[in-house]
Amino acid sequence: MKKPGSKIPPFAALFSSSFGTRREALSEKHSIPIVNDSFDEIVSRETTPESAPETAALMVLEAVVVEKVDNRIHGEAIEVKANERPEAAPVRNVMDTMDETSPLASQLASEHQRRERLSGRKLPRPNTTRYMTVSNQKGGVGKTTTTVNLAAALAIAGLNVLVVDIDPQGNASTALGVEHHADVDSIYDVLINDMPLADVIASCPDIDHLLIAPATIHLAGAEIELVSLVAREQRLRRALDVYAKYREAQGMERLDYVFIDCPPSLGLLTVNAFVAAREVLIPIQCEYYALEGLSQLLKNIEMIQKHLNADLVVSTILLTMYDGRTNLAAQVANEVREHFPNQVLQALIPRSVRISEAPSYQQTVITYDSSSTGALSYLEAAAEIAERA
Repeated sequence: MKKPGSKIPPFAALFSSSFGTRREALSEKHSIPIVNDSFDEIVSRETTPESAPETAALMVLEAVVVEKVDNRIHGEAIEVKANERPEAAPVRNVMDTMDETSPLASQLASEHQRRERLSGRKLPRPNTTRYMTVSNQKGGVGKTTTTVNLAAALAIAGLNVLVVDIDPQGNASTALGVEHHADVDSIYDVLINDMPLADVIASCPDIDHLLIAPATIHLAGAEIELVSLVAREQRLRRALDVYAKYREAQGMERLDYVFIDCPPSLGLLTVNAFVAAREVLIPIQCEYYALEGLSQLLKNIEMIQKHLNADLVVSTILLTMYDGRTNLAAQVANEVREHFPNQVLQALIPRSVRISEAPSYQQTVITYDSSSTGALSYLEAAAEIAERA
């Protein structure tokens, strides 16, 4: 046992921002939710080494969870209470057994280094507004999640961002906390009724500099209504151009990024998004059928380039739902990087409980749990996109 004042392992200080991250990792490892009181209550500062109380709390949390997993009823949430501390693993003894080569220490040291690289980093403003359509015809790849979290990360960095939600499900609108019931003026009114975009845009309540043009259920019928309209493929592009001039006339700062969240299909809504954008961002799930879906998407983009928008380019590919425990995820990631070395971001978005939970609270993962690995990964991806400009 270490004596008071003795040297604490140098990685101990790295745990201070990682309590939520460790709980998330344990939840995923044991496939069961873990509910806990704050670590200050689980292990009081009076009974832990003064310089690293969080480290001790993390170790006690893991010891309690492992003990409970052995005895739990299948499907029952694990609740870690403040008065629970395994007698077999006293805090100071746990501290004595830790070393810098342990997997937990390595993981947290790596996350600390990643946060250090992002800390105080000022993202550059693009020379002109970047219009990016986020699209993948394969559903369930994290398209909307990617849209809202990249937008949030860039807005938090002080950049002016607009999200245009043209998916009838309206999930991007939900995640950013804006109303989008049937009576709300929405992007449907812009596309079908020629309503000015400025009249439907709302501000995200949680994040400054982040605007959204919400979707409503009326978009479900917009594909049919667009067929008979003049310049049906150009309507979103025209609305965005008019809005840019409106901001200039009002003396407002120009937008830095416009993200367009598409439905997982190639109908007229998605065609409008491709025509309005200059760049396509493709999220790809690290699973077997990823490249098959990507091939079809690229063929459709080529058709758009040939007939409707010659300036459109696939600028960014983001690997999502990456599970580092499986060989398949690594193989898919490597294969995508081999085929698209200049488009694939270095940042990987992991499978994450926090990313999945955030929309149910009408938040992005960055505002829901900024210390989580999911939030960190999206912040890295946003920084990479900004610096590529």
